Amino acid sequence: MEIGANTPAVVTGGASGLGEATARALAAKGVKVAIFDLQEDKGKKVAEEIGGVFCEVNVTDDASVDAGFAKAREAHGQERILVNCAGTGNAIKTASRDRNTGEIKQFPLDAFNFIIQINLVGTFRCIAKSAAGMMSVDPLDEDGSRGAIVNTASVAGEDGQIGQAAYSASKGGVIGMTLPIARDLMSEGIRVNTILPGIFNTPLMNAAPPQVKEALAASVPFPKRLGNPEEYAKLALCMIENGYFNGEDVRIDGAIRMAPR
Repeated sequence: MEIGANTPAVVTGGASGLGEATARALAAKGVKVAIFDLQEDKGKKVAEEIGGVFCEVNVTDDASVDAGFAKAREAHGQERILVNCAGTGNAIKTASRDRNTGEIKQFPLDAFNFIIQINLVGTFRCIAKSAAGMMSVDPLDEDGSRGAIVNTASVAGEDGQIGQAAYSASKGGVIGMTLPIARDLMSEGIRVNTILPGIFNTPLMNAAPPQVKEALAASVPFPKRLGNPEEYAKLALCMIENGYFNGEDVRIDGAIRMAPR
């Protein structure tokens, strides 16, 4: 799909990390980007710098997402690109025993559901609403392309670590729904792909102690470093621009396979 001056796009989680890098990469090609995020100060700053618009959006809330798309479309028109980067995680064992007291605890279901609602249901909510909007406009080219959607899963969706039951389930769900959604939308000219990032140098990772970051970098086969958000953005743009890229789940991880812990 050809993208360029004034092509409308929405990037969820676009105020920082992978989403910010993608928003900036799209804007560098002339794309008009709407950033969906809860981080108002950061989101407005990025939007101002790239000539886009910020929409305060909670992806777990239907009305909030509807309002975000309405604001984005009023500013730029119907989006032809959606990149889903909004997400979070936690680390809780399914069941565990306190080493000191012997007390047995289990994963609280509300904490499990919280991750599923953001990472999986929130992603699907944005896909469905964006796809419905894309279906309302004319194709862009002779192939009948109306738009492209890129989702963010994780290598944890395939080889989750100890304590990642909720996170891995949410990201595995994103992986699992990619092909069915691509098939749902094939007659409408809307492509759907998913990226599975490995260990990336994001704001969350920046909060880790230097020795932790060094150990994680050393665990990557090659190159022995954390991934850069700009590398994720390059793959997202490839999925958007290459019209034959559809229904795929692609790892970008330096060949890492996560150990149990």
